Amino acid sequence: MSMAGAGLIAGMALGFAGYFGGFGAFLLVAALGAVGFVAGRFLDGDLEPGDFFHPRDRDGRGR
Repeated sequence: MSMAGAGLIAGMALGFAGYFGGFGAFLLVAALGAVGFVAGRFLDGDLEPGDFFHPRDRDGRGR
């Protein structure tokens, strides 16, 4: 599936959640979608746990 198709499906899911469940359901679907996206990237091997938890420099810009 292309990224445009995946974006279309995600947008439709958020739209249905917002229409039928209100703003709280919209936020819940968006948050769970983000968690699922990150979990999928971990399972694909595109992300490592150290990508989120690395020491910062003194100036706060990361590595």
